[in-house]
Amino acid sequence: MNDQVTTVMDLRKHVAEFVAERDWQQFHDPKNLAASILIEAAELMEHFQWLRSDQLDAVRRDAAKCAEIREEAADVLAFLLSFANALDIDLSAALADKMKKNAKKYPAEEFRGRFQ
Repeated sequence: MNDQVTTVMDLRKHVAEFVAERDWQQFHDPKNLAASILIEAAELMEHFQWLRSDQLDAVRRDAAKCAEIREEAADVLAFLLSFANALDIDLSAALADKMKKNAKKYPAEEFRGRFQ
């Protein structure tokens, strides 16, 4: 699997099969999955806690640290995909809709080079 050829649906099916093989659907309700996304996102954030922006290049060059960060990002994604499965959310459509809404809220000509 890689981003060039794998669809979001491929990823959703992969996670769904993993969950089904372990009979974990009983635990994968939207509340538990939303909590799990937050917990995993916090674990991802721990890798950057107390770092200054000028220290981030060193993180990028640290293969071991990047491997740990990659795993945490995968955990966040896995739970998000499982959440989408639980609520039958089309993530591609949801993102497209949200980006349209954001484009209206933050027009490029007004927000270029500045954040809010």
